[in-house]
Amino acid sequence: MSDWLKMSAADLGRGIGSGEIDPLQLTRTYLDAIDAHPLRDRIYARVTHERALSEAAAAAERARAGQRRSLLDGVPISWKDLYDSAGVGTESGSDLLLGRVPEQDALVLRNATAMGTVCLGKTHMSELAFSGLGLNPVKETPPCINDADAVPGGSSSGAAASVAFGLAACGIGSDTGGSVRIPSAWNDLVGLKTTSGRVSLEGVVPLCLKFDTVGPLARTVEDAALFLSVLEGSPVADLRGTSLKGRRFADLQTMVQDDLDDTVRVAHVTALERLRAAGAEVVPLEVPDLPEAMALSGVLFTTEAYGLWKDVIETSPDLMFPAILERFRAGGDVKGADYVAAWARLEQIRMIWDQATSGFDGVLCPTAPILPPNMERLLIDDDYHVRANLLALRNTRIGNLMGLCGLSLPTGTPSCGLQVLGQPNCEAALLRVGTAIERALA
Repeated sequence: MSDWLKMSAADLGRGIGSGEIDPLQLTRTYLDAIDAHPLRDRIYARVTHERALSEAAAAAERARAGQRRSLLDGVPISWKDLYDSAGVGTESGSDLLLGRVPEQDALVLRNATAMGTVCLGKTHMSELAFSGLGLNPVKETPPCINDADAVPGGSSSGAAASVAFGLAACGIGSDTGGSVRIPSAWNDLVGLKTTSGRVSLEGVVPLCLKFDTVGPLARTVEDAALFLSVLEGSPVADLRGTSLKGRRFADLQTMVQDDLDDTVRVAHVTALERLRAAGAEVVPLEVPDLPEAMALSGVLFTTEAYGLWKDVIETSPDLMFPAILERFRAGGDVKGADYVAAWARLEQIRMIWDQATSGFDGVLCPTAPILPPNMERLLIDDDYHVRANLLALRNTRIGNLMGLCGLSLPTGTPSCGLQVLGQPNCEAALLRVGTAIERALA
């Protein structure tokens, strides 16, 4: 049964379907592992024992009756603490929302529950989801699987840790500037960033509604595809017969290759070599307008975030981690005309991007240019904190700014991910390509 904690969600589902795994016993195994884990309270904000056991018992009944609702029926998963869950605290990693208890589940949680998934509980996260590092001195900073002294990446930090440490078969996170992909990369997981507007945000505590997206942190691309299906109630992408032969990829050069950690650089070069060996064509690509788009981030992200949160924040600013408070308040200095102009220019750059990348099956780059930063140094060195956060988010933010779907895949080098960016609303195509890349990198 301890092997169950390392299996993919899809394999667990197949085991339930064959009768080899009992959903109730599976959920108890996960709950026991959570309760016994020395880092439990740094990973889970709340564990929902009663709900999990009730849902698992119902899944077991369906399995016995041959009435399973999906391949994931009976599979236990975790939820980032910004997804509303009925009768259970949802505080988005902030004391500003201390004691907030929603009356109903977020729509995606309702969808996933209707398809039989088992809710283990809510995982810790960066404060109000506004950091790519996963550092949260207000609540808890989850651990990184590869470095006990480092942060795990954020803002879906606990989601990543729950899967990496064998305490959930998948973690449901969110991605506004990289918050699914960065912790996935740093914890050797597969992370799917969905296209903005594709998956419902109903009942999700917002950061920036124009950029917020829902996505899974999983063990395999197949798992990511399955969870996208249950989250939005759509057919599962067909991942059969995938190959890299004849595929053409862009190796993005502009910005994303600057200031790479040596380990990240070697991992990226090695990953591209494996793709070429599997039959893919990989060619360098420059998009000169990208730096201008990135420069608009400070206007677009902070203005919307502060606009949504300023009244709550300014009522009790002392409750916030100062570094996060400062990021929010920067949005209060932007003029409305500048915000409108920034969006207009970003739309133009998106068209430039579309033209530059239209001939490729995906755009590649390192998911994060740096390895997980040291936790203690982040707390005492403000300059280090600012630089680390900006660098961590730099490569992933391109996907959000350009309105794309994106995937982070483990390269085989600890805490080094390969990011694959696809076209908007082309998740099925991205997941098919991702399956072939996953095989080449294995």
